Amino acid sequence: MTNQIRKRVMVVFGTRPEAVKMMPVVRALRARAALDTLVVVTGQHRRMLDQVFAAFGERPDVDLNLMTPGQTLAQITARVIEAMAAVFAEHKPDIVLVHGDTTTAMAAAVAAFYAKVAIGHVEAGLRSFDLDRPWPEEFNRVAIDSIASLMFAPTLSSAENLANEYNRRGHTLVTGNTGIDALLWMRDIVTTDRERLKAFADRYAFLDAAKRLILVTGHRRESFGGGFDRICDALARLAARRDVEILYPVHLNPNVQGVVRERLGASAHIHLVEPVDYDEMVYLMTRAHILLTDSGGIQEEGPALGRPVLVMRDVTERPEAIAVGAVRLVGADADAIVREVALLLDDDAEYARRAIPVFPYGDGKAAIRIADAIEAFAV
Repeated sequence: MTNQIRKRVMVVFGTRPEAVKMMPVVRALRARAALDTLVVVTGQHRRMLDQVFAAFGERPDVDLNLMTPGQTLAQITARVIEAMAAVFAEHKPDIVLVHGDTTTAMAAAVAAFYAKVAIGHVEAGLRSFDLDRPWPEEFNRVAIDSIASLMFAPTLSSAENLANEYNRRGHTLVTGNTGIDALLWMRDIVTTDRERLKAFADRYAFLDAAKRLILVTGHRRESFGGGFDRICDALARLAARRDVEILYPVHLNPNVQGVVRERLGASAHIHLVEPVDYDEMVYLMTRAHILLTDSGGIQEEGPALGRPVLVMRDVTERPEAIAVGAVRLVGADADAIVREVALLLDDDAEYARRAIPVFPYGDGKAAIRIADAIEAFAV
């Protein structure tokens, strides 16, 4: 490749979590004169995806808008593979970057493999070592890592996972997690922008400042059905306390919306709201006393903000924060959720021990390291 030929990098994602974590990468790539960067979105999380672009002042170059209500995983996979095959044929990228473990990421990687386009996997090497938990995410990330040319591992332990697996031709680089890049950037904005802070404070004026805030997120497929029933039971029991309020931005998936609104819609001290923009979520995390979640991203973000995180899953592919004491697994078990939340509420020493900012997932410079590697990559 001569200096006159720009390397074409295609970044593909479709969900809100992917968008948040890939925005720092997009910004770092677009800053390189030697790179021609195209952003392609599938629209897997249509409305929530648009919110992230607005928060970061970015836009997609290609919007496939593939998603339809009630689609199955098989339908999503087939649509993404077919659409991305056409995108690759038209734009002829030198390398395609995907993120994490979504169906969009896996299907786009498969399409790139079929088109003989090099694949870079951001947030590679995470493993729960159980294909059923999380499902289908564990399969998706294993599949991507089996065919990637560049694997950007967020931690040493994820790099070690990759070293023990099939793909020996791919190159692994420990970069840190790009979610920390995004978080630190947005935290600085929301904590210094007085106009934005006032707008958020006004929006959440209904929250009682004298009570401790529990911020909840939950959307994992493995909890559909009985799991969400038990989570709702736990939240109802916690809401009966006089010293807390619960705020729950409810995921748009009908499997989540239905049970949560039916079971908790009339509960005092539980506020069910629509999904919030990323900057607003960062504000809420800084305001929260405890984070109760099944989200992978919040497992990383909470420790960096010094907020104890309780994870409503039985296993996690992010053991680093557990090792430093910032995160604890509680599963979709009502008794365990109530017990662990109560411990943090009632034992000040325990709370203080677990509410210290720690950074097991990086220093906020992962995107720069990824852009460096892409620029140096020989296609």
